[in-house]
Amino acid sequence: MKKNIVNKKNILFVSRYGETLDIAFAIQKEGHKVKMFIEDKGCKEIGTGFIPKVLDWKKHKDWADLFIFDYTGYGEICESLRKEGKLVIGGSVYTDNLELDRNFGQNELKRLGIKTLPFKEFTSFKEAIEYVTKNPDSYVIKPSGEIQELKQLLFVGSDDSGSDVIRVLKAYEKTWGDHFGAFQLQKKVKGVEISASAFFNGKKFLSPVNITFEHKKLFPGELGVSTGEMGSSMFWVKESPIFDATLLKFEKTLADKNFIGHIDLNCIVNGNGIFPLEFTSRFGYPQIMIQRAGLLEPLGVFFTKLAEGKNFHIAVKKGFQVGVFMVVPPFPFTDKKAFNLFSKDAVVIFKKELKEGVHPMHLKQINGEWLITGDTGIAVLVTGTGITMKDAQRNMYNKVQHIIINNCYYRTDIGDRWFEDFDKLWSWGWL
Repeated sequence: MKKNIVNKKNILFVSRYGETLDIAFAIQKEGHKVKMFIEDKGCKEIGTGFIPKVLDWKKHKDWADLFIFDYTGYGEICESLRKEGKLVIGGSVYTDNLELDRNFGQNELKRLGIKTLPFKEFTSFKEAIEYVTKNPDSYVIKPSGEIQELKQLLFVGSDDSGSDVIRVLKAYEKTWGDHFGAFQLQKKVKGVEISASAFFNGKKFLSPVNITFEHKKLFPGELGVSTGEMGSSMFWVKESPIFDATLLKFEKTLADKNFIGHIDLNCIVNGNGIFPLEFTSRFGYPQIMIQRAGLLEPLGVFFTKLAEGKNFHIAVKKGFQVGVFMVVPPFPFTDKKAFNLFSKDAVVIFKKELKEGVHPMHLKQINGEWLITGDTGIAVLVTGTGITMKDAQRNMYNKVQHIIINNCYYRTDIGDRWFEDFDKLWSWGWL
């Protein structure tokens, strides 16, 4: 019993939007002491009633045995804490730049001999329109920096002349003016969108690695506005040709740059090769919660070993994991009036007790009831696991049927991509 108490940690979460509530809550239930700081003003109420909250994380530095930073932009702080001898899960200045500066990320891929898609960076809509006019083709408009968090601004063109991209650029010029910042025009290529990711212990990548298929559009069948994410399907593998050809080549650089945490590289693959699109050099959302559904060891132990730089095999379930967001208005848009009218303080009701697979997102807890808060409309993530993708989907959607949230909507096809993508990936030799 005494040994058990000694192993319990004080874990401080420094969060941008409260996205790691589920992780912190799970670690707390394992017996560790947890505190969370949330930076964004509109998200301050998230987690209230679930876990202890703090107004200034720096005042709790001496209390914490382990720091977990859940977003990009904290790299310099993470490096400073590591120099002080602290255990830290989080980025570095280098990995922040990989994600936030698309031009830097693409150039790093080139430096390591990884094939990239042609792209050009702009800060002027007028120059971008002139470029597409002179070089007609299909392009993707990709904002850089903090503005890339507004996922609805990413536009994937479908016209080989680029006329649809020109129309969108003209609309952005009228609505954003000079406040848009830098953005890329990247040549569009057809294939399967897939991401390879792994946990890095400061020296090397841990095995197994994770392969994820994101479902970004609002409606089933990949229709509607890009939301960032409506759900994902995934599996763990000991070896991956996609990972070996991309992220694995960053192992020495990440060690040199003092990175400890999780990193993901989203790619398009086809019969001609792998084309990396963008880095996520932090936890992915909902990726980390779906990964949690597949982990076979306590999170507190897992993250402590990772931060200590230990080399270990990650114990995971066989088969597949899937997850779907259950959301309410105004998601995926920002509209405070609509949120207050339709969603604020709405209750998450369970028809029967669900012990596993329901992950609180932007919620608070009052007298044991889960209430929606924040300002985005993301209520819960529901996960499922199974030996086959069909089993995992069935497990997940059975849970969804036992949850009542007024005005809620969610996608009904998370995981369906796999059945077509599998054939393509297998025939191209990527599985």
